[in-house]
Amino acid sequence: MEAFHPTITFPFSYTFNTTSSGHGGIAENINTSSPSPWMDSRIWSKLPHRLLDHVIAFLPPPAFFRARCVCKRWYALLFSNTFLELYLQVSPRRHWFLFFKHKRLKSSYIYRNNNIGGSHGDNNRAGTDCEGYLFDPYELAWYRLCFALLPSGFSPASSSGGLICWVSDEAGPKTLILCNPIVGSLTQLPPTLRSRLFPSIGLSVSPSSIDVTVAGDDLISPYAVKNLTAESFHIDGGGFFSLWGTNSSLPKVCNFESGQMIHVQGKFYCMNYSPCSVLAYDVAANNWWEIKAPMRRHLRSPSLVESKGKLLLVSAVDKSNLNVPKSLRLWGLQACGTTWIEMERMPQQLYVQFAELENENGFHCVVHGEFLAIMIPGSDKALLFDMCRKRWLWIPPCPYVHAGIDGDLHGFAYEPQLATPVTGLLDQLTTIPFQPFTG
Repeated sequence: MEAFHPTITFPFSYTFNTTSSGHGGIAENINTSSPSPWMDSRIWSKLPHRLLDHVIAFLPPPAFFRARCVCKRWYALLFSNTFLELYLQVSPRRHWFLFFKHKRLKSSYIYRNNNIGGSHGDNNRAGTDCEGYLFDPYELAWYRLCFALLPSGFSPASSSGGLICWVSDEAGPKTLILCNPIVGSLTQLPPTLRSRLFPSIGLSVSPSSIDVTVAGDDLISPYAVKNLTAESFHIDGGGFFSLWGTNSSLPKVCNFESGQMIHVQGKFYCMNYSPCSVLAYDVAANNWWEIKAPMRRHLRSPSLVESKGKLLLVSAVDKSNLNVPKSLRLWGLQACGTTWIEMERMPQQLYVQFAELENENGFHCVVHGEFLAIMIPGSDKALLFDMCRKRWLWIPPCPYVHAGIDGDLHGFAYEPQLATPVTGLLDQLTTIPFQPFTG
C-alpha cells in the first residue's frame, strides 16, 4: 500500500449522523476482568494487511468513515489505489436512496438575475450549502450529507453508477456536473449546444462509459419553450467521445413533465403527459418512439422506475365504475417493448390509509433493486415496498426535514461508492475549450 501522506485532507468534512427505526441501542455486558481469548490483541495484530483491507472493503460507507479514525493507515485507505481497486472488486452492491428537498417552480420563471435564488429543486438554496439525505432501506436509517463544494445555481437531475448529475438552473445552454457525494468529487461536462429551460435528463454510467441525454424544453424565444430536440453526450474507455450530438426529432406530441429519464438496457424512457404514454429513446439506433401506457385514461401520478434491468410503471388507478376498488399498482414492460403486465398491487387496507394521507395531491416514487419508496408530499410519511419479500412498511421520518416547511423529499436510486474511476475518462476533454465553473 502507498505511504500515508498527512498533507492530504478529505475533501468533505463528513459526519454521518444516523437515525434508525426499530433498532434501539444495544447494551452489551462485557466482563473486562476475564477478556475472551478470541479478542487477544496478540492474535489480531498479526492479521495480514491484505486480509484486513478485504474486511474493511465490505463495510458500508458510514462504518468505513468511522473506521478511518482508528489509525493513520486506515485513514489513508481512501487515497490508496490498491485498496480502492480491491473495494471495487469485492464491495457488495447496496440499493440505497439519496433524497433532496424539492420545491415547485414558479410558473412565471424564464430568466432571472444571477443574484436571485431559485432552482429546479429548491428556490431558497442560493448562497447556502445543499444537503442530501441518504436512506438505508436495509436498516431503515437516515444519514445527512453536505455538498459544500457544489456551486450555487445547480439542482440534482439524475443518478447512476454512484454519481449524481447536477444541472444548471439558468435558462440557456445547460451545464452538468457529475458528483460523487461520498467522497465529494466534482466533474464538469461541456455545456449543451442548445438553450433550454428545464429539460428531462437521463444518465447512464458503467465502469467504462458515460452516457447523458438532455431532451425537451427548447427555448424558442426568451419567453417560450417547446419540446423539439434532444442532445446526447457519450464517452467510453475506448477513447471515443461525442459531445452533445443532436438526436432525431422528438415525437410531435410530447410533454416532459417528469424531468427525469430512466435508463434500461441501452434505452432511455420518460413519462409523456397529455396524452399519457411513455416515450422511449434507443441510444444506439438514435430513434424515439411512443409506448402506450396501461389504463392510460385512469392513471394518477404515474412514475417510471427501473428494477433489476426491467422498466416498471407505478401509478394510482382512479376509475369509479371499475369492478375493483381504487388502488396503487405496478406494471412491468415485457420484452416485446409494447405490452405491460401487472406485477403488484398495494393491499386495499393499506391503500385506504395511503389515500387518506395523499389526498389526491400526487406522490413521488423511486426504486432501487428490490425496494420501492413512495414519498407523500406535505407529509413526513413514506412507504417502502420490498418486492422480493412482498412486504410493505412505513419509513421512519427523516429527522433532518420538517414536513410542509422545508419542502418535500424527491430522491434517486443511489449506490454509494468510495471510487468512481470512470470520471477519469473526462480528463481527455481538458484540451477542448469550455468555461468551467468556479467553486
